[in-house]
Amino acid sequence: MSLVILVMVALALGGGCALHEDLVLVDDRVAGLYQKTKKAEADIAALRAEIKRCHEEDEAFRSMHAELHALVNDVRDEMRGLRGQIEESRYEAKHSMIDLADIEARREERGKNLEKLIKSSLDRIIQIEQYVGMEPSEKLASSEAEETVADKEKEEAAKAPDELYLTAKQRFDRGEHEAARELFQDLLKQYPKSVNADNAQFWIGEIYYREKWYEKAILEYQKVIEKHPNGNKVQSAFLKQGMAFLNLGDKANARLILKELVRKYPDSREAKIAKENLKTLQ
Repeated sequence: MSLVILVMVALALGGGCALHEDLVLVDDRVAGLYQKTKKAEADIAALRAEIKRCHEEDEAFRSMHAELHALVNDVRDEMRGLRGQIEESRYEAKHSMIDLADIEARREERGKNLEKLIKSSLDRIIQIEQYVGMEPSEKLASSEAEETVADKEKEEAAKAPDELYLTAKQRFDRGEHEAARELFQDLLKQYPKSVNADNAQFWIGEIYYREKWYEKAILEYQKVIEKHPNGNKVQSAFLKQGMAFLNLGDKANARLILKELVRKYPDSREAKIAKENLKTLQ
């Protein structure tokens, strides 16, 4: 009996040692697993952070891509608009050239018709010029005779200012505006104190007026008013200056000029015409 107890005690003691070693081993394994778990958690956290960063970058990339896509579309739309404008400009330029050629042809034809009309209506022009205090126009000869006589007149224009003025006026009456303007300018340059200087200056303005270059006509009429205040063309210069402003659509200046004419020369023929025009400018 004692022997059995001894054996059991020995077995108990021996089993206890084995159990302790197992517990130590298990504890080591648990510690290792704990470390591995912590490392895995850290790796998972890092992975999640990386995934989040990638996701944020992806969102930013998508946003930037959308913006770039919208910008590209805007640029394309603008380019299409510019192409349309270019094509439209080309079309307009092409047709403008055609229109200009047509306008030039019509202008030339209109000039020829106007010249015929002026020749056929010279008597009427004389009456109008007499009414506004201008000098009467000359009667016209045939067109072939005019050219021959005109060239001869220009070459044989006398040095005397009166004859030079007469030659220039005859050119003006025939509608040869460019030649007449040159002769009037020569008169003013050579004989600035001539008795016909104010008339020559007025006819220069009148040529620009008939060419519808109203701005230049206004300046030339102003020279008549300032340089020849006592001349016989001052009233006419005021009147035509006002009419030039009116043709430019500048009603304010037209009204001022015509009122000044009426104030300074109330009894003149030009003042009567100015009053009639002022009624339409009220």
